[in-house]
Amino acid sequence: MSDIASHVSVYSKALDLRSQRQQILASNIANADTPHYKARDFDFRNAMENAMQGRAESGGLTLARTSGRHLEGNGGNGFAELKYRTETQSAVDGNTVDMDVERAQIAENSLQYQVLTQLIGDKFKGLRTAMSGTQG
Repeated sequence: MSDIASHVSVYSKALDLRSQRQQILASNIANADTPHYKARDFDFRNAMENAMQGRAESGGLTLARTSGRHLEGNGGNGFAELKYRTETQSAVDGNTVDMDVERAQIAENSLQYQVLTQLIGDKFKGLRTAMSGTQG
């Protein structure tokens, strides 16, 4: 059973990262006309390795506990370290969002998310088939 949990855990972490990346890319697109906005993204492979090793990126903010009833936590953004995207074209207002790049990244990320959901569905479909076959 732990093998099943580990497979689902991997898919779950990957889906979480894909969802987080989709939000970041959408934020870039939403700020395409914001002066001096710098497009951001993260390296999915590196973030997935960090997630699998159970570590968050260092350098997060430490949260202050002003009451004994506060939960402990760090102010990190999870397993993904946000970086500024390299500029592909210069804009007069200092904005680094390239809509062609953002649309391509959104499409690629959406496709990867869809593949992951299909893999999870297939995993559970196989489990259901195996369980129904042994009850006979």
